[in-house]
Amino acid sequence: MTARTPASGQPQSRSLPESQLRTKNTQGSGGGGFWDALSARRKDIFARPYFDYFNILIVVFMLAAFGVVMVTSASMSWSVTENGSVWAFPVRQAVLVCLGLVAMWMAMRMRPQTVRKLSWALLIVSIVLLIAVLIPGVGTGMEEKGSQSWIVVGPLRLQPSEIARVAIAVWGSSHLAGHKPEFKSWKSPFSSFCLVALTMTLLILAEADVGMALTFLMVVIFLLFFAGINVRIIGLIAGCITVGLASLIFSGSFRSHRFSVYFDALFGHFEDTKDTAFQSYQGFLSLADGHLTGVGIGQSRAKWFYLPEAKNDFIFAVIGEELGLVGGAIVIALFAWLGYVGFRVAMRSENQFLGLLAATLTSGIVVQAFVNMGYVIGLLPVTGIQLPLISYGGTSAVITLAAMGLLANCARHEPEAISAMQAYGRPAFETLLLLPEPTLEGLESPAKVGLRPRQRSNEEAHARPSTARDVPPASPRGADAYPEREVRRSLPDRPRAGYAPRASQPRAHGGYRGGQGSSRGGYDSGGVDPRDSRGARGLGRSTGGEQLPRGGQRGRPPLRKKGPRRRPHRPF
Repeated sequence: MTARTPASGQPQSRSLPESQLRTKNTQGSGGGGFWDALSARRKDIFARPYFDYFNILIVVFMLAAFGVVMVTSASMSWSVTENGSVWAFPVRQAVLVCLGLVAMWMAMRMRPQTVRKLSWALLIVSIVLLIAVLIPGVGTGMEEKGSQSWIVVGPLRLQPSEIARVAIAVWGSSHLAGHKPEFKSWKSPFSSFCLVALTMTLLILAEADVGMALTFLMVVIFLLFFAGINVRIIGLIAGCITVGLASLIFSGSFRSHRFSVYFDALFGHFEDTKDTAFQSYQGFLSLADGHLTGVGIGQSRAKWFYLPEAKNDFIFAVIGEELGLVGGAIVIALFAWLGYVGFRVAMRSENQFLGLLAATLTSGIVVQAFVNMGYVIGLLPVTGIQLPLISYGGTSAVITLAAMGLLANCARHEPEAISAMQAYGRPAFETLLLLPEPTLEGLESPAKVGLRPRQRSNEEAHARPSTARDVPPASPRGADAYPEREVRRSLPDRPRAGYAPRASQPRAHGGYRGGQGSSRGGYDSGGVDPRDSRGARGLGRSTGGEQLPRGGQRGRPPLRKKGPRRRPHRPF
């Protein structure tokens, strides 16, 4: 840029500041400005209070609807052969998904306090069902599947191990929340949890269902890890599992054949494609026929009696054949996104029970999905577990959707979501579904679950009285006589009507540090929140047990008078 001086009229160079030139050049080139705006937009979207809640609901609904479509496509031939109608299996799957959505709605309506109270009942019911399935005449499936894992109740086939996997997650989260990961005695929470988990694992192994036992153990290991157990103990458990798998490899049963097929496929060759390796080999052919975009919905050839269990364990092979690499990648991305959002809910939860529950449920569903897709594409040995929310199954769809309802319930009880609903009202669909207003009242306080309150320093103790008995009476001597009133003078103006404090700020009624707590006693709260209406107005009773000193008017400092200072009278 150039400019002329008034005296000489000669052009004089004038340069912009370096920061403005850099900004101008960046915006002109379309480089950093676009990416900065995109990053700011992403941060804004991720910081919204209902982000996790809505994403969980959207992903679950997409996977459930996609599962009904793929079961319809993969089960047509078997449905005609076994039931005489092409719509028998699809209609049954649609009905089960609807029942699962009802169970999901009921799980979302339950308050966390109720879920925690019913955890013992859910555990007892699951153990009773695991014992009942071993009774001859009650349990079934040994002749068909090679494992006695189902209880037939009319048209429904109940699989107790599915219920046990969710029960151990709910009960374990409630039992371990607030306790240190120690094994001092058999009565300690972690010792009793390991004993119960070991008993349920042995009951599942007695059903000859090794795949479900491994999935159950994964849930237990993840729960112990999230609860803070030492990594060496987890390594010891993993070593015991490895020894057990090695014994299965050399046992000579059909499960050892699965390992031999896996190692053969890993190196690119099969020993027997018509017997032991038939199912895995047909799954590879289905994936190879799909190419990039697939052959189209309903056009799979493997489902015409070439691929066993096309609608159950190997439905991902049908997805790869009909939708190709694109369809398979979309399914993988949906489960990966569900895992990310679920763990994000666990990290943002201010209550340890909700955090453990969200993390354990998420890891159980996501790990099962990736194990299923892993053995279909040849990365893992065949275990016989289903692809959650997509495979055809009786209790699998109902139990999985109920577990996703609990995960959504944890998401709607995030501190930001609670504050947003209190300040601006609940979303319209929550009112339509008759969901109660989320609240954390009734869950155990930090003192009850074993957390240690934050110790205040001497300066804080003198600056803010901790009890009403320590508050000095009002006196015309002003703030010089009582330096505690400087806290009162530094408070901002009164909050507006209907203002809800942010969950990231400590409140007067206590809570965990950095979140909106429901516990009383001011644990890790850092003092009184200036924006709390009851504390800022100097009422005689505060919810956290602390009381601000009286005296002085807001916005006007107290009058100062000369004279010797007197020690304030402290009543007994």
